[in-house]
Amino acid sequence: MTRVCISRDAASLALGADTVAAALAAAGPVELVRTGSRGMFWLEPMIEVETAAGRVAYGPVQPADIPGLLSAGLLAGGPHPLRLGRPEDLPFLAGQTRLTFARCGVTDPVSLDDYRHHGGLKGLAQAIGIGPAATIAAVTDAGLRGRGGAGFPTGIKWRTAAEAQGARKFIVCNADEGDSGTFADRMLMEGDPYCLIEGMVIAGLAVGATKGWVYTRSEYPHAAATLEQALANARQAGLLGPDVLGSGLAFDIEQRIGAGAYICGEETSLLDSLEGRRGQVRAKPPLPAHKGLFGCPTVINNVITLASVPVILAEGAAHYRDIGMGRSRGTMPIQIAGNVRHGGLFEAGFGLTLGEIVEDIGGGTLTGRPIRAVQVGGPLGAYFPPPLFDTPFDYEAFAARDGLIGHGGVVVFDDTVDLARQARFAMEFCAEESCGKCTPCRIGSVRGMEVIDRILAGDRVDANLALLRDLCETMKFGSLCALGGFIPYPVMSALVHFPEDFRRASALAAD
Repeated sequence: MTRVCISRDAASLALGADTVAAALAAAGPVELVRTGSRGMFWLEPMIEVETAAGRVAYGPVQPADIPGLLSAGLLAGGPHPLRLGRPEDLPFLAGQTRLTFARCGVTDPVSLDDYRHHGGLKGLAQAIGIGPAATIAAVTDAGLRGRGGAGFPTGIKWRTAAEAQGARKFIVCNADEGDSGTFADRMLMEGDPYCLIEGMVIAGLAVGATKGWVYTRSEYPHAAATLEQALANARQAGLLGPDVLGSGLAFDIEQRIGAGAYICGEETSLLDSLEGRRGQVRAKPPLPAHKGLFGCPTVINNVITLASVPVILAEGAAHYRDIGMGRSRGTMPIQIAGNVRHGGLFEAGFGLTLGEIVEDIGGGTLTGRPIRAVQVGGPLGAYFPPPLFDTPFDYEAFAARDGLIGHGGVVVFDDTVDLARQARFAMEFCAEESCGKCTPCRIGSVRGMEVIDRILAGDRVDANLALLRDLCETMKFGSLCALGGFIPYPVMSALVHFPEDFRRASALAAD
């Protein structure tokens, strides 16, 4: 029976993948496998047929296309206007360096046999064999930095927790992916959850932890369900539990679902939420690696950071370290969204320029209008105009231009965007999502909305622009966490690069 793969990724489902799968199953006998997505969303729903010559893809497919596809020899990879050829030969995939997402769209996400067959668990076996100190050394030597935004060296965080004194230690995975234009965590959890599980087990054994938690955002029901099934399968297979893969070492994982608070993406607020309390930012020190969950030493990493660990252990630190640029080593799953022709996930080594990402890979705007701005790093990220499109995708390069990579989300805007209103949205977002603990964030964001409203109304524009800059300075250096501290990035970048948008009302009044 011919094996046919159709994605069950949430983005694919939103585009009709379930109805396509149902139409194909009703049309004839096939072995239908629901995989994760390859990350080419403009081609979803996409069908991949396994033939003697390898997989052949077709897309985007609608239920009405199924009879014609079958008549054209779909199950043998026959010719059809929707035929795309080998997925790996498509330019969007061929240009990637897939390490973390190598299995996404290829395997059955909840089949542990599939995971093993495609190289899974090699990293964990290596970690068990070399021991905790060598495991931490490998992660350090690879140059892996946190993929959640701050870019802190993962090996240093692990070593700090390993050396900390505590009756118990914990691993916490931050899967509260709340930034606009980001979906890498969701795709990984829906398409290759064992990769995350393996990374967490390696982290646990390395620092001496016996328990881990995955804090999943409530808006990801499909990811939560897939991970829950994978966790159950992992326990049954001995990957989790009192004797991990016969090593005599214990580690287990529990999933907790958040309640929709953006602030719980901040690591200390997340810890408060896990402990059953209202999520509020904690002052640091103490660092979570010294005193975190329930007062115990805790490693907090996000999904992509932990999912990057297995390949480092399986292939060696140099294999990972040799990719990238500067201090930004390895690959980054770049999530391309917004007004863009080819939206999706593109995993590549650090160093691509912003222009290459949005124009060459993303294909420019979907509307066909010129790109006016690109926001990188979610709602806290700066707006970059075309003159900055030569900026390499690198932590330090973006910081040098008052931007940040964040979680790797890239949102494209065409020339119809009003950047003054986008700046107001940033302040409004901060006001809505602030935990309320510190004054610059809690009060400053509300005052920021009021100041921008006066500017948009043409009221004392110069004085209010000066006041807005002063307010941003106060929030940047006075806020307790990155929410209030980074909201000035989109506001100030809009002021610097698109000043005309803030003077439109006064210009209209003058006319």
